[in-house]
Amino acid sequence: MPIPEFVAQLRAQVGPAPLWLPGVSAVVVDPDGRVLLTRRADNGLWAVVSGILEPGEEPAVAAVREVREETGVDAEIVRLTSVDVTAPITYPNGDVARYLDVCFLMRPTGGVAHVADDENLEVAWFAPDSLPQNMTATSVLRLEKALRDVPEAWFRRP
Repeated sequence: MPIPEFVAQLRAQVGPAPLWLPGVSAVVVDPDGRVLLTRRADNGLWAVVSGILEPGEEPAVAAVREVREETGVDAEIVRLTSVDVTAPITYPNGDVARYLDVCFLMRPTGGVAHVADDENLEVAWFAPDSLPQNMTATSVLRLEKALRDVPEAWFRRP
């Protein structure tokens, strides 16, 4: 999986030590109510589209970019759905990271869903009542929050 250059530079300094990184997730829902998922190459699990923000990049811009880069689908932001922090994630190479994740509900505007990079093995649309069993835990939570019929974003209250 490609590691952003700025993360590679940080890793050269800190090795696999935990990094705090900004991330985005996208719950893309088509007009039929199906959600767009990817099956990740690093762990084989299904997940919503997600990625790391580039330095200075706006979260909504990053979400649109990630959806296009990973799935070939053009999409637009509908609304912010949640802001949360992941548990520490240990990657197969031993690197550890935690993400401040900003998740958006999005709708497709063009393109055809397909594997568009080397980060994923499959890309597919799923009805919310027919989601794959082998999903990342964070994606299950992001879908739950994004598909609620409420206008406000979820965040953990103090």
